[in-house]
Amino acid sequence: MTIHREGRKLLFWMLIILAAINFGLNRWIPEQDTILNVVLLLSVVLYLIVLQFFRSPYIKLPNDEKLVFAPADGKVVVIEETLEEEYLNERRKQVSIFMSPINVHVNRSPIAGIVEYFKYHPGKYLVAWHPKSSFENERTTMVIKNPNGVKILVRQIAGALARRIKWYVKEGTPLAQGGEFGFIKFGSRVDIFLPLDAEVLVSIDEKTKGGRTPIARLK
Repeated sequence: MTIHREGRKLLFWMLIILAAINFGLNRWIPEQDTILNVVLLLSVVLYLIVLQFFRSPYIKLPNDEKLVFAPADGKVVVIEETLEEEYLNERRKQVSIFMSPINVHVNRSPIAGIVEYFKYHPGKYLVAWHPKSSFENERTTMVIKNPNGVKILVRQIAGALARRIKWYVKEGTPLAQGGEFGFIKFGSRVDIFLPLDAEVLVSIDEKTKGGRTPIARLK
């Protein structure tokens, strides 16, 4: 388990600020033991909460061209057939995974392949489970094409709390299956659009682990 690069600067400055607050209070009101202890406890708890947001566990990368792996830790909240209109312009099976603040926030490639399309969209910050969040919220859209020509679309979606989407790819970037392609600070949602003939292997409310839980099998 390591600390993700997206959190290292924030955690460093947060540690400095919280230490300064506690040091200052000890100098200004040294006799107020109850207040000092409460502030210290709250500082530790707050720091640990933010620290766990940025944990990045080591995983063994999968390697199975027939399986599609979860792009994120979280809970399956949508499984439905829908029309993907941004790039693929065809009907697809959509699987959506909600990332809560206590989940690992690393986003991983569901298949191995080349990034054929990538675009960032500014937008609103509706709650992640809102039906319109997929096309009105701040988001990124990425299409990965595997060596067999199968295309998978993955969409990072910001929510009411998560307002910092990070990505590390562009068109032409090669991705390993399970390889990191982005990060959403403090949770939110990831949508994945599968071919209609793909066999979905998860169910609603099932918990997933990014790069470790198979969510579909390709024909």
